[in-house]
Amino acid sequence: MDYRRKFVLAILLIAGFTPIIAQKNRGKASYYSKRATGARTASGERVHHDSLTCAHRTYPFGTLLKVTNLYNDRQVVVKVTDRGPFVRGRIIDLSYAAAEELGMLAQGIGMVEVERVEELRPPYRIGNTERGLPNISFDIASFGKGTMEMERVPDDESGQTFPTTNTPILVTKANVRNHSTKTGRDRKTVAQQKEKHNTKQTHSRVRAAVKK
Repeated sequence: MDYRRKFVLAILLIAGFTPIIAQKNRGKASYYSKRATGARTASGERVHHDSLTCAHRTYPFGTLLKVTNLYNDRQVVVKVTDRGPFVRGRIIDLSYAAAEELGMLAQGIGMVEVERVEELRPPYRIGNTERGLPNISFDIASFGKGTMEMERVPDDESGQTFPTTNTPILVTKANVRNHSTKTGRDRKTVAQQKEKHNTKQTHSRVRAAVKK
């Protein structure tokens, strides 16, 4: 019987803490006056009337909350930096700028709905990107076996596709030998032509000397 009571108590505790993060809360909201600017909050940050911050009793510091004014449906996202309010019936204290966004400066206290939101991230935007040289990947393992593959990948992040090729380039011993032989022949031909040219110049000089 004791085990059953402990189990039920554990379930109730879990059920009591879980909705703090998931559910929407409705209640009264108040706000800091401009005179509170410069005061240090429970998180260590200082209050500034232009900042979109708030005080909450349970949410961790840095949590983003979406606050909706139930009177005019205006919304604002604020960050938890302080603890409070400690007045019965109030669920959140807003900064002066947040209260201004919600349109509740004149009334002072308003009925709001508070909901936790995920961290805001800037949307991905495709700008003018500069095109560089195409990226070429080499398969070193295949190259060691006598083959090499080159593949051109898209060199732009704008989503535009470019033709790619996976045609292998064969590198064999025969090709290397033929290339070396051809290179040697070319060098030999150049040397022979240079030697003939030097011989002609020598003969011309000898003839000129004999005539004198």
